[in-house]
Amino acid sequence: MLITAPRVVPGTGELAILEPGYVLVTAGPVARVGRGAPPRRPDLALGSGYLVPGLIDLQVNGYFGVNLADVEPAGWALVARRLPETGTTGFLPTFVTAPVAEMSHALRCASVLVADPPAGARVLGVHMEGPFLAPTKAGAHRRKWMVTPTQATVANLLTAGVGALRVVTLATEAEGGLAAVAALASAGVVVSVGHSDATAQQVAAADAGARMVTHLFNAQRPLHHREPGVVGQALTDPRLTSGLIADLTHVAAAACAIAFAAAPGRICLVTDASAAAGMAPGRYRLGGKLVEVRPGDGQAPRLADGTLAGSVLRMDRAVANAVAAGVGLAEAVAAAARIPADLLGRPHLGRLNPGAAADLVWLDDDLRAQATWVAGERVYPAGAVSA
Repeated sequence: MLITAPRVVPGTGELAILEPGYVLVTAGPVARVGRGAPPRRPDLALGSGYLVPGLIDLQVNGYFGVNLADVEPAGWALVARRLPETGTTGFLPTFVTAPVAEMSHALRCASVLVADPPAGARVLGVHMEGPFLAPTKAGAHRRKWMVTPTQATVANLLTAGVGALRVVTLATEAEGGLAAVAALASAGVVVSVGHSDATAQQVAAADAGARMVTHLFNAQRPLHHREPGVVGQALTDPRLTSGLIADLTHVAAAACAIAFAAAPGRICLVTDASAAAGMAPGRYRLGGKLVEVRPGDGQAPRLADGTLAGSVLRMDRAVANAVAAGVGLAEAVAAAARIPADLLGRPHLGRLNPGAAADLVWLDDDLRAQATWVAGERVYPAGAVSA
C-alpha cells in the first residue's frame, strides 16, 4: 500500500514535515517514507490534510458510555473499535481509585483482555491511577478509598496485573511512597507522580525510578517561585515526561505553550477521557461518582461541586488545541504519538519510519481524523476513503 499526502508528519526526533510526502507499507510494517514524488502510482492519493502516525493515549478512563474499570469484554471491544475515529491507535485503559480488592480484581480481569485484545486500537496495558494518592489533591477520586502503599499492597497489585499493568500514578510524599516507586519501577512499571502535594524535592522520586507526571498542572502542588512543587520539578527534571490534558479547560492555552517551551520532547498529550466522551451531554459515572456534562460545556465533565472529573477530549482535538496554543504541528504530533510510545518502551509505535508498525492517521486541514489504519489495515471509516 502506497499513500501520498500533501504533508506527511513522520513524528520522529527530527520533527520534520514532508511536503509533499508518501508512506509505503509492505506486509504490515512501514517500508519507506519519503519526500516528493513517490516511487510508483499510489494506491491512495490524499488531496488534503496530513498523514501522521497513530496517536497513543496513556489515560483513558472510559469512552462512548463505557467505564473501562468495569473490565467488561464488550465494553472494551466497543472502545477499541471506535477510538480510531479520534485518530487513536493505542491506549491505556485507566482505573481510578477504588478499594484495593476491587482494583486487584479489575487488574486480573484486564490481564486476560490484554493477552487477547479486541480488534481496533491497540490495548497497550493498564494505567492504575490510585489508590496511593494524596487526599489533599484528590480531584474527583474518593478519599475514603485512598491508602498508603505498603509492600504487601504493592506486591498484591503487581501480581494481579501481570502482563497488563504498565503505568501507576501515585503521590511520592506518602509514607512508603519512594519504596513503592522503586518496587514498581523494578517490575517494569512506569511510575507517574500525580494527585500529589509533594514539594519539588519530594518529586525527586526520579532517583527511585519515577519517569512521568500525571496530568501536569491538575491535582498537584503548583509552581511557586520559592517552592517549585510538582509542576516545577516536572518541567525541569529531564527524566520526567508529563501528561497534559490539552482540552483548554483543564489547562489554559498559555499554560500548554509554557509546558512545551519549558520541557521540549517531554510532554505527552492525554485525554483523561471518561465514559461521557463521545456521548451526548448528560450524567455519567467515574470512580463511583456521578459526573455531568452540560450542553455547551462539552469539554468539562464535573462533579456536583464543580470539580473537573475527566474529560470528553479527543486525541485529534488535543493535537489541534496544542497547535492553536502555538505549538508546532510536528511537536504536537510527537507529543501524541512518539513520546508516549517511547515512555511505554514501544519504539515501533508512534512514528513513521522503516520498520515501524503501520499505524497511520489521515488528519484533514482542521486536524480532525478522516481515516485510520492499524498494522496497515484500515479500521476507520468502515466504507471507502474519499481522498
